[in-house]
Amino acid sequence: MADINGLYRSLLAADEAGDAAALAALAWQMYGQLRNVNQDSGRNVMNDARTASAPSARYAVPAVLELRGVSKVYGSGPAEVHALRQADLSVQAGSMVAVMGPSGSGKSTLLTIAGSLEDPTSGEVLVGGVPLAGMSRGAKARLRRRTIGYVFQDFNLLPGLTAAENVALPLELDGVPVRRARAAGLRALDGLGLADRANRYPDQLSGGERQRVAIARAVAGERRLLLADEPSGALDSANGETVIGLIRAACRQGMAAVVVTHDAQLASLADRVVYLRDGQLADQTVPGRGREPLLETGGNR
Repeated sequence: MADINGLYRSLLAADEAGDAAALAALAWQMYGQLRNVNQDSGRNVMNDARTASAPSARYAVPAVLELRGVSKVYGSGPAEVHALRQADLSVQAGSMVAVMGPSGSGKSTLLTIAGSLEDPTSGEVLVGGVPLAGMSRGAKARLRRRTIGYVFQDFNLLPGLTAAENVALPLELDGVPVRRARAAGLRALDGLGLADRANRYPDQLSGGERQRVAIARAVAGERRLLLADEPSGALDSANGETVIGLIRAACRQGMAAVVVTHDAQLASLADRVVYLRDGQLADQTVPGRGREPLLETGGNR
């Protein structure tokens, strides 16, 4: 409890000083402490902390991803295209949101803006409570390396690197020592049942295995947000369900995920489904559960 109370006092001091960056960072540290559960006593230390230090509701941990009134316009005049229109979306830690909609509805634009790969025409994007507006290109690149993981339909693995090297590469590029980066990569692969494939090259792996390597690359390190664009699109139904199950497993470890998919069956496995039509969020639903046995990580290579 001492660590949590100390973090809370630091959070109050950062708020009084008006230091938004420090406030967001401390909120995430506090969240990491509060997530832990005392299994022996059956008590949740989050409840203990609330009782001990009575933090105000305004210090709630921010959503991992927030889009506030985000619009994106390409071109001008007769060629003007509204890819997104006043989109609002909030994704909490531990939550998986599926995004569905017809081609051209704005799904990929939503992902690229959420991942800081392009700026909105209007509106605000926050990752971990920190606004992306005004960030330098270098700061956004660091954010992508350290906080955001990407999973693509075509895997995007480097053919000249082994599975372990592909997973470790983003960490090495961020300055993590090679030995530590490789160890983190091996842990991520082991968590996805690919420890025995760590030294294989992409062309020696099946499609399902390559996508699992891509997921390992996306979750290795301390990333908080996973963005996936049709991650099961190139896979059969069994491997597709396995991939979605692996993403949900990452969410259970505290990540937030936004997954674009055309497969309604796989989308039903998400915590929430968002529908995009003509750049607008048309509807949001919370699907039912009941298919967890299909989402084991050990099979369907």
